[in-house]
Amino acid sequence: MPETSVRTQPEHRMLTVPARAGMGTTVWTLLRWTMAQTGAMLPLFIVVQAAIAGAVVVGFGLLIPDIDTPTAELLSTGAPTILILVIGLVLCPWGVAAARTSGTLTYQRALPVPRPLLLVSDLIVWLVIALPSIPVTVLVARLRYGIEYSIDGPLLVGAFVLSTVMAVSVGYATAMLLSPMLSQLVSQVMVFFVMLFSPVTFPKDQLPDWFRAVHEVLPFQAAADLLRAGLLSDGFEPSGQALVVLLVWCLVGLTISVRAIIRRA
Repeated sequence: MPETSVRTQPEHRMLTVPARAGMGTTVWTLLRWTMAQTGAMLPLFIVVQAAIAGAVVVGFGLLIPDIDTPTAELLSTGAPTILILVIGLVLCPWGVAAARTSGTLTYQRALPVPRPLLLVSDLIVWLVIALPSIPVTVLVARLRYGIEYSIDGPLLVGAFVLSTVMAVSVGYATAMLLSPMLSQLVSQVMVFFVMLFSPVTFPKDQLPDWFRAVHEVLPFQAAADLLRAGLLSDGFEPSGQALVVLLVWCLVGLTISVRAIIRRA
């Protein structure tokens, strides 16, 4: 079978894609190449996730004197959401910005494959990178507060996948639409907003009414609510509104990302 290959200047490697490869083969080839680049830093990402989990679960808890069980549960079940959002809104745009600056993205776009598959391979790799976020935070929370989780497996898996795809697609879209430096700045601001001004690790009742209304249409509270219901199914119910909000933001992020990767020169 004839093969088409292009040499990438930034990486000095060859990525060979069969000229008449099926969709599965093409995705697998792209996935292996993307994992070889981004996935090679998986141990570092796990260390970063553990550090952020410790900062949220333990560090935030130190700011609250005589922390009670409900507050500890909010911190512990909100931490996975923060980790997922950091991965999608900070690390993903950082990776895309680096790829644009080095010329790797230009090389990928020159490959004889449908361009949306580049986004698909990135989504899968970032899902793998985000996977340790839940067990890491669960472990830290159990060691710190001794929380007994009542896990709803299907709900937790669905919430994890949906939240991660939402965060990565929004981060990817931001990095594709803005300049590399500006996208990194925006991503930092978004995470600052998530950690301090979103009802992820604290009750939404602490926010003013108008700010609470804003979060009803933003994806951050929705992601936290669904993940929390998956981790503590005995005390929290999944919200249909949260599911709809996440689905809408996923659709928006994926649509913008696909259009950008197809059209951007």
